[in-house]
Amino acid sequence: MEILDILIIGGGPIGLNCALEAQKNNLTYLIIEKGTIVNSLYHYPLYMRFFSSAEKLEIDGIPFISTAPKPGRQEALEYYQGITRQKELNINLYEKVLKVSKTGNIFDIETSKAVYKAKNVIISTGFYDIPNLMNITGEDLPKVKHYYTEPYPYAKQKVVVVGSSNSAVDAALETYRKGADVTMIIRHSGISDNVKYWVKPDIENRIAEGSIKAYFNSEMMEITEKTVVFKDGNREVREVENDFVLALTGYLPDFEFLRNSGIELQGDCLNPLYHPETMETNVPDLYLAGVVCGGKDTHLWFIENSRVHAQMIVGNILSKFTSEN
Repeated sequence: MEILDILIIGGGPIGLNCALEAQKNNLTYLIIEKGTIVNSLYHYPLYMRFFSSAEKLEIDGIPFISTAPKPGRQEALEYYQGITRQKELNINLYEKVLKVSKTGNIFDIETSKAVYKAKNVIISTGFYDIPNLMNITGEDLPKVKHYYTEPYPYAKQKVVVVGSSNSAVDAALETYRKGADVTMIIRHSGISDNVKYWVKPDIENRIAEGSIKAYFNSEMMEITEKTVVFKDGNREVREVENDFVLALTGYLPDFEFLRNSGIELQGDCLNPLYHPETMETNVPDLYLAGVVCGGKDTHLWFIENSRVHAQMIVGNILSKFTSEN
């Protein structure tokens, strides 16, 4: 069996960037991706626009041409999938990595389809796969959605949006404009400061005028077939009728997979242990890249500030190969 120089887990923008860096340096590599190319972006809301401009989303210096100041989901899919085709990157799709273990200096990577061997492994799996659950009764009802794609199914419906992040605010505004009766349940005292600056005044104005109802400093307690039950800012129990609940409370990395791979997780936010100059974890030759590095602090890393991880990691691997020879 071939022993790869690098196996990359995750075919998102940063995983692709790691592959491009390996390819430029004549290292043997393979990306294993459980879905399609840039699978998380594919599952973003259809009309989502990035906070960043196109040049900040570029990888490997390849120009990202966008007709708008802030590119959208479809443009990003065209860009990253186009690079994968043009550069003929080695990537296996719809194959899930189940286990990473190490014997001596070689990793065994078990997937849903095969077993691979590699000298180095890069985990670049992001954090969009596992919803940050509220862990309340009724959260598993069919009317509860942890992902939002487009507003049209919610026309003329009573919709409760839980959260105040970008995804929650976008869902609230879009469904309201398609005729939904929207109520927001927010555990903080206001709309998050991380919300896109051109969207924040819009949602605040809709709340101020009463077009969208919002309960701040509130805590969800239960979801029933026809209502949601929560404590408002005065700690009074309220009940609101609804047809759908969009529980957009954020997403988390697969901490169990990281632990099972031998990576130490630290503190309340379960920050994975890695060297900030090389991205190497406490497991020698096992690296982290991209937003997975932040643990529960999913706001720390984005495409634009983690693009450098590819060069850091491959540079470290090359330095080890040189010292060995």
